[in-house]
Amino acid sequence: MTISAVRVFLVCLCAAVPAVAQVRSAVPAMEFVTIQPGTFRMGCSEGDRLCDPDENPPHQVRLTKPFAIGKYEVTQAQWSSLMESNPSRFKGDRLPVENITFDQVQDYLKRLNERNDGFKYRLPTEAEWEYAARAGTSGSNTGPLGDVAWYMENSGGKSHPVGEKKPNAWGVHDMEGNVYEWTQDWFFDYEEDPQTDPRGPETGYERVPRGGSWESTPKGVRTSNRNQLEPDGGNYNVGFRLVRDPA
Repeated sequence: MTISAVRVFLVCLCAAVPAVAQVRSAVPAMEFVTIQPGTFRMGCSEGDRLCDPDENPPHQVRLTKPFAIGKYEVTQAQWSSLMESNPSRFKGDRLPVENITFDQVQDYLKRLNERNDGFKYRLPTEAEWEYAARAGTSGSNTGPLGDVAWYMENSGGKSHPVGEKKPNAWGVHDMEGNVYEWTQDWFFDYEEDPQTDPRGPETGYERVPRGGSWESTPKGVRTSNRNQLEPDGGNYNVGFRLVRDPA
């Protein structure tokens, strides 16, 4: 699939209910949710007949370390506080930043980490992203789409301020819809073997945005849906969220 076709997603199972940590730094202000380690089924959800070939085979993934993921997608205010320009098509401080490439995100992360605030910021791996998106669920979505996602049928043809839809069971907003989210991994084909802390191949041609967007169909906002986009490619429906580790 290509990003212009608009689709993305994956699956999840066990872990303790996470705690929300609020961070108030000078630039920018962010909130994070701590996700506890656990094991889940990654890939096509059981009984889901809409899965594409790249969502198969489903396989067991074990994550052995907690990680803190952004409660919201990175906003335009947070982006503009460190970058010289805001390339987003839809403008607004609380709107998710979009139309940014993977390479531009790496520049943002470099500047963010240069603040030396005691944490290291990065993109989630594809497995971390799906695990946090699933929030202990195993179906194709975490709730009724109108409650949890901005997508084709309710978005009005545009992105929306972060956090307006209900969070998933672990307190993370907009993992389904609004904008696709870059992950760190190069695209690769799934295998049946169980995996522990997978990080994708060392090299590749396309990275993997996840989550669907405001213009996605219901198929495109399933949590197992995947997409592919070259690192220097951007789109007005692609943004990102952060993971924060202790430095």
